[in-house]
Amino acid sequence: MRRVLLLLPLALLLGGCLSVAKTIVTAPLKLGEVVYDTATESQEEADIKRGRALRKQEDAQKRAAKQAEKARRKAERERRRDD
Repeated sequence: MRRVLLLLPLALLLGGCLSVAKTIVTAPLKLGEVVYDTATESQEEADIKRGRALRKQEDAQKRAAKQAEKARRKAERERRRDD
């Protein structure tokens, strides 16, 4: 009975060690996958990135046009007020 009580905590401790060992062994593989995925880009990913950049550019142009229109209207109101 004593042996069982002594082996139980030992088994729990070894379980943690095995988990750590597995993490250490698989870490280089996971790192390799990340590097490969970062280095290579599929056509679909490139299209998505290009579309996102175009939408961002269009939004910036719309904001600039809106600000220019607002400034034009403000200048027009001030000109009318001064006349």
